[in-house]
Amino acid sequence: MRKMLVITRDGSRSEDVSNLLDQDDDILTVTTLESSNPSEDREVDTIFVDVESLLGKGQSVPKALKKLWKHYPSASIVVMADEEQTTVAVNAVKAGAFDYLIHPIGREELGLVMAKVRESDVLQSELDFLRGQFWDENSLDFIDTQSQAMRDVFVKIRQVAETRTTTLLTGETGTGKSLIAKLLHSHSNRKDMPFISVHCGAIPDGLVESELFGHEKGAFTGAVRRRLGKFELAHGGTIFLDEIGTVSQSVQVKLLNVIQERIIQRVGGENDIAVDVRIIAATNEDMKALCDEGKFRRDLYYRLNVFPICIPPLRDRIEDIPRISESFIKQFNGLLNTEIKGIHPEVLDAFQDYEWPGNVRELENIIERACILESGEILRPDSFPPDLLDPQGETLTSPVKTSLPLKQARQMTIDRFEKQYLTSLLEQCNGVIKDSAERAGITSRQLNKLMNRHGLCRKDFRLKK
Repeated sequence: MRKMLVITRDGSRSEDVSNLLDQDDDILTVTTLESSNPSEDREVDTIFVDVESLLGKGQSVPKALKKLWKHYPSASIVVMADEEQTTVAVNAVKAGAFDYLIHPIGREELGLVMAKVRESDVLQSELDFLRGQFWDENSLDFIDTQSQAMRDVFVKIRQVAETRTTTLLTGETGTGKSLIAKLLHSHSNRKDMPFISVHCGAIPDGLVESELFGHEKGAFTGAVRRRLGKFELAHGGTIFLDEIGTVSQSVQVKLLNVIQERIIQRVGGENDIAVDVRIIAATNEDMKALCDEGKFRRDLYYRLNVFPICIPPLRDRIEDIPRISESFIKQFNGLLNTEIKGIHPEVLDAFQDYEWPGNVRELENIIERACILESGEILRPDSFPPDLLDPQGETLTSPVKTSLPLKQARQMTIDRFEKQYLTSLLEQCNGVIKDSAERAGITSRQLNKLMNRHGLCRKDFRLKK
């Protein structure tokens, strides 16, 4: 049962809103904030407040919201306004309010807002669990995700990080498997010990054994001195074996022995050397298929696959693309001494449609290139490669996402069209709301709501002229 507070100056409006809400919820109606009892009701989930009650005696919107959150720190605030107060309501949302409603309020519109509130609460509770006190400060931005698939990944990391269990990371090239491996190590009880990364596919076949296990002086031509291998260097810590599917059969046998016995022998040596390492392996190949083809030992695969974690491709977590892009922009602003502040809406639309064969690594490279080419403060279409946008800056037709249910795929198409339409319209009208609304055949209030839904701000379009 949810606990909700309705604050309006007009008692009849409070009654109207209360009647539209789920009567199984705990609903309190008051005429002023002072009429409620914050000491008893600090656990209020949602507050519906009209503009007059919110602003009180000439308060600014941010200060008024801050006052509400002081009394009800966990509440989602929905502002209610008359049509002529739409600007105030929109400003409240920009200042942190959850959403706004325009009188007269309909049951369907209120129901949609409440559904969004509930969904937001679920996401927030999951993020709070993910953050907890487990993650170090440097990881908080990395684990901030809107993708359910990535939240599942981070839950698994929490479960296995503090163990010594062998972990196998799978996923396409560029999905961030090496970052996940480092995250596992940095949150383990081995975090103060070495983290040794080995890209197995980049080492010539004849040198893999020497690289992993070391060699004795004279073991082969050119071995002029003893050399410690990566396993010895990782003693007490973690070894990350990237592209594990590329190693030869002979190396696979030795790896199996290391996992089972926790001992190694240097190439050309006879002494057993005990090693205490936590093994994290990664691959972008289908390991079961390699086993079926006889290219990878099945017993070694089972030893590595004790705790599998599959990293989703970027195309399956498109809701994270804006946040990841912002992170890369901040990173390159520091490295390139640029002052980029955002990305043009057309580009973000194209990002949502693109298939991202190179995943997060490809996005990083594209953002870096754009930051170098862009002369303004916003990354615009002409700073990006043509496989994202055509020469006119129009979004290329994207393949139908048949992996989604019809209802969800249809809604994504509608949202994409609305955003593209509004972006083009606002550019043509230089961000003037009245002119844009007239050309669209809708009211200014409707246009403001659509802009707010799609994250569009009129000042971004005034910069173009």
